[in-house]
Amino acid sequence: MRLICSLLFVFFCFTLTAQNVTLDYYLPDDVTYDQNIPKPSEIIGHEVGEWHVTHDKLMFYMQQLAASSDRITIENRGETFEGRPILLLTITTPENHQNIENIRQQHIGLSEGNTGLNTSEIPIIVYQGFSIHGNEPSGSNASLAYAYYLAAAQGPEIEAMLDNMVVLLDPCFNPDGLQRFAYWANVNKSKNLNPDNNEREYHEVWPGGRTNHYWFDMNRDWLPVQLPESRARIETFHKWLPNILTDHHEMGTNSTFFFQPGEPSRVNPLTPKINQELTKEIGTYHAKALDKIGSLYYSEENYDDYYYGKGSTFPDVNGSIGILFEQGSSRGHIQESENGILTFPFTIRNQFTTAMSTIEAAKNMRTKILDYQQKFYGDMRNEAAKSKTKAIVFGDSKDAYKTWHLAEILNRHKIKFHELASDTKIGGETYKKGYSYVVPMNQKNPRLINAMFEKRTTFQDSLFYDISAWTFPLAFNLDYANLTSLSNAGDEVIDFKPPSGGVDKQSNYAYLFEWNEYYSPKVLNKILEKGLRAKTAKSPFTLEGKDYDYGTIMIPVHNQEMNPKELHGFLNEIAKESGIKITAVSTGLTQGIDLGSNDFDPIEKQKVAILVGDGIRPYDAGEIWHLFDTRYDIKITKIDTRYFNTVDLTEYSDLIIPSGWRSSILDKKGAEKIKSWVKSGGTIIGYRNTANWFKKHEFLKLQMKEDTLVAKNIPFDRKRDFSGAQVTGGAIFEAKLDRSHPINYGYKNDKLALFRNTNIYLKPEKNSYDNPIQYTNDPLLSGYISEENEELIKNSVPFKVKRMGKGRVVLFTDNTNFRAFWYGTNKLLMNAIFFGQMM
Repeated sequence: MRLICSLLFVFFCFTLTAQNVTLDYYLPDDVTYDQNIPKPSEIIGHEVGEWHVTHDKLMFYMQQLAASSDRITIENRGETFEGRPILLLTITTPENHQNIENIRQQHIGLSEGNTGLNTSEIPIIVYQGFSIHGNEPSGSNASLAYAYYLAAAQGPEIEAMLDNMVVLLDPCFNPDGLQRFAYWANVNKSKNLNPDNNEREYHEVWPGGRTNHYWFDMNRDWLPVQLPESRARIETFHKWLPNILTDHHEMGTNSTFFFQPGEPSRVNPLTPKINQELTKEIGTYHAKALDKIGSLYYSEENYDDYYYGKGSTFPDVNGSIGILFEQGSSRGHIQESENGILTFPFTIRNQFTTAMSTIEAAKNMRTKILDYQQKFYGDMRNEAAKSKTKAIVFGDSKDAYKTWHLAEILNRHKIKFHELASDTKIGGETYKKGYSYVVPMNQKNPRLINAMFEKRTTFQDSLFYDISAWTFPLAFNLDYANLTSLSNAGDEVIDFKPPSGGVDKQSNYAYLFEWNEYYSPKVLNKILEKGLRAKTAKSPFTLEGKDYDYGTIMIPVHNQEMNPKELHGFLNEIAKESGIKITAVSTGLTQGIDLGSNDFDPIEKQKVAILVGDGIRPYDAGEIWHLFDTRYDIKITKIDTRYFNTVDLTEYSDLIIPSGWRSSILDKKGAEKIKSWVKSGGTIIGYRNTANWFKKHEFLKLQMKEDTLVAKNIPFDRKRDFSGAQVTGGAIFEAKLDRSHPINYGYKNDKLALFRNTNIYLKPEKNSYDNPIQYTNDPLLSGYISEENEELIKNSVPFKVKRMGKGRVVLFTDNTNFRAFWYGTNKLLMNAIFFGQMM
């Protein structure tokens, strides 16, 4: 009984603490504060940690703080997909603010070889960002108290610190996700806080608040820069080149607190060794600060510094120091954990404490860190001068826009590139002027270029926290080559504009455009949406001196909903908008199939649905939604698994099932419903482990290649490493293509780089024409795969299609839409949509 009473007392105390903390719980107790600076509770209406702050309240407070303090300026760098501002606070002394542009230019001078700069006289730049995952909210909530401290703290110590430091404070990396999670946590909060793990508050509904509007994990987008939030912060990063960048996260409830460095054996080889040494030295400040408040922590475990697309690793290839913080999450207001009752305020205090220890380390290590950045860029200049590779050329002679989108990434990272001087042939590939670019290596940061373009297949460690390969030209399916001179380089691209498009002239017979261009599906969809007739060529042909490939789209002029003049005007408008060149022709007589041939198949207007909700991976679903909605302007209906069985599928031409969390994506009733619909003419398109569901419910007879690996002489404490080494977390593999098959229309080469992060290996069909995409006998292009899985992937097939009644069953074992930057395989899904019934 005494024990029960004691536990109840402890529970009462923890509950009381969670509900009644004041700002003093977070702030240092030996500092005075300016009474003219508003505290968070005076603006947002509650104490920090009492409720989960919504993004609008967070924004209002930061705006009020900037209005009240001469240490702070605030700017809106853009909008999220949901229209929320992407804020940045610049915090330093009023005197520094008056000279802020000179300070910035002086700091940038460290990276540009200005040898006259004295690092002992230059302020250090610290970028501190919070809650890139919306349901990891302790960071953004901590930013309230932290920003208050920087604005209101008084005394010579803070003045001296800010005099030698500029803090770039990003209070919320993910406004849309934070807003979504705050709503969930707050609407499920009880007056009597309940730490029971089964409480609904700690179990978000699908898709959860981790992601942004289109369900992307934005902490994977620092290098590809495909999302508006990423573009804002990358613009800030390159504008300032901060010396330290911190990234405040949360992890599982039963964890404590992690700070970098991570696993020593999992550091990208392009990262200088001294970077990790400085990270470790900074870590001693975090340890000291957490010791002082009695918080448990760990370092040099679990997390790594390999993929440069993460916020804590991206700085490492740019002469900066990235630091990841991971706080055990309360996932609400108070929750039971292996380490006792975990309160939301406690998680906030740890984030606040390490934000403070970061600037303490920056203050004391200022000159050392500035010297490191200066030396890093000096080494880069020497590295570029000694390199045998003087430039990289990349392009696609039939796809200007896809090439442009890779150049767009370079442009966002302030990497210089040139036009190709003239059409040229290199290594058997033709590079066309206007469709190709040349990237000189002799520029500010050649390692950043290498990080984007290199292929790597050997590694110190076999475990990866994230993907092991992301080679950009392979992701974009572009030809590329290393050059030993700049003789092929034309003018540097200064005025970077997207490719132009249009119709060359009006026709009274027909219009043609090839399917190779990235935005050709967008144009075709607009044509079909207008009720116009279009056909696709199942064979190549030549007309009026021009060669046309498989998949060429033909729009006849007559028997259309528009008269010839209106049709020309409409096609010209959508071609210009999408950068597609459409050719007017005056005859149907060709070399090859004539325009009236039965080898031109009519294309039907498509109405596409996608399965979302419980059982479906939000990332995979979001990538497809984003592709349709923002790239191709194609409407896609999201149908939730909760009400799928009540939906009438007859109005849809295609249903996409993204990868699921488990094989039981839908029950038997759902499977039978889809079968009936497919037999009536629908096309079902499944991804990744949907293969298991297709097999279970007899959509496809799949023969899978499976490993028979057994652990021998592996001790128990190596069990995790043994199984982890068999994970294909994300690597790039080469497949050969049958370009005559409709799934491959629009590809000019007979090889294609595919991204893979599954171990699903399908045996090929007996007939070669049923294997239009097949891995080669030596498929690994870049990244890690175990020896056992490397044998299994050889000559396996990542694509299957089968006729079922009047419809089709289509399966991709690989993700063709990975993280919005795998442009090179987006066309495969579009081919399944528009040409599925031809397969």
